[in-house]
Amino acid sequence: MIDVLIIGGGLAGLTNAILLQKNGYQVSVIERKKYPFHRVCGEYISNEVLPFLEYLNIGISESGYSRINRLAVTSVSGKIIYADLKMGGFGLSRFKLDHLMYEEATRLGVQFIFERVDNITFEEDKFKVTTPGNIVYESAIAIAAHGKRSNLDQKLNRSFFYQRSPYLGVKYHIKTEFPENLIRLDNFQGGYCGVSKIEEDRFCLCYLSETSNLKRYSGIAEMEEEVLFKNPHLKSLYKNSEFLFKTPEVINEISFEKKTLVENHLLFCGDAAGMITPLCGNGMAIAIHSAKILTESIIRFAKKGSVLNRIALENDYRLKWEKEFQVRLNSGRMIQKLFGNTIISDLTVSTLDKFPSITQMLVKKTHGETLKY
Repeated sequence: MIDVLIIGGGLAGLTNAILLQKNGYQVSVIERKKYPFHRVCGEYISNEVLPFLEYLNIGISESGYSRINRLAVTSVSGKIIYADLKMGGFGLSRFKLDHLMYEEATRLGVQFIFERVDNITFEEDKFKVTTPGNIVYESAIAIAAHGKRSNLDQKLNRSFFYQRSPYLGVKYHIKTEFPENLIRLDNFQGGYCGVSKIEEDRFCLCYLSETSNLKRYSGIAEMEEEVLFKNPHLKSLYKNSEFLFKTPEVINEISFEKKTLVENHLLFCGDAAGMITPLCGNGMAIAIHSAKILTESIIRFAKKGSVLNRIALENDYRLKWEKEFQVRLNSGRMIQKLFGNTIISDLTVSTLDKFPSITQMLVKKTHGETLKY
């Protein structure tokens, strides 16, 4: 019997694991892959969570992350605007960040189970999580932090899973000549691409595209040449960079639909609870922040040695999560409509160039305050 069982060892799952273990809970994390490994992610993190990551004692200061304080946005045709990022951010690969958090969680005593989850049920006031070989783990509290989309969502019959999403995500690591303090968002028909420096001499290039773009061509490489290269900035970036992956990291069926935070007492966290559009560059910070909120609710209403008040815990988590993130996620969906189209992106970039205060307002709408700890 485990105090807290966490399904998924990404940023949200690892943050929950570290915080709960520090507070005296016995935590186990079930994760399919062994660290370190790559994930499809823009790998830009808002500075709002940097002091909190330092507090977690994962070695973030020695990680070699890049410092980013400038934003550029290009339209499909190549128009470009620049803006300062007042709060700023930093670049660090998930390969490195997740591994740092995993090492600290292990040091604290978190148990890691490297398996997939076949099923999860709730009965007699406890969760039963089944892995291959019909091995069953039991816990009083279970957190689903399995990311953007998983077969577990289908098994749990979550409604968003059956609403087909038209997007796929693609990520590379590259070496290139590019300003180290800049994150650039390049539009193309049916999508947009972000590029920014991570650790060492590497840059992350990650884009979101409508699936229909890929269906028209023989594969990702041809789609990139025929669609992404219409933006001259992207074409130049591709032609003048060294690509470090043999094949890109790819994820399909990315959904920005509203998701439930609690189902049958299972607590969802991170991207499994709701995802901001990638062009806002704030998904990693939201995942970390949402885990902190959930941990605080668990500590308050499931204190070690006391009676677990599930309803109060779930209501507290819902209220805090929606207060913190609902406006940001809604703003992200609205902003996404302004990009990914030749005419609209040209008009948007031209307008933002004339009214820089609007750019600052949009950035502020999708970012939070410095995370307190």
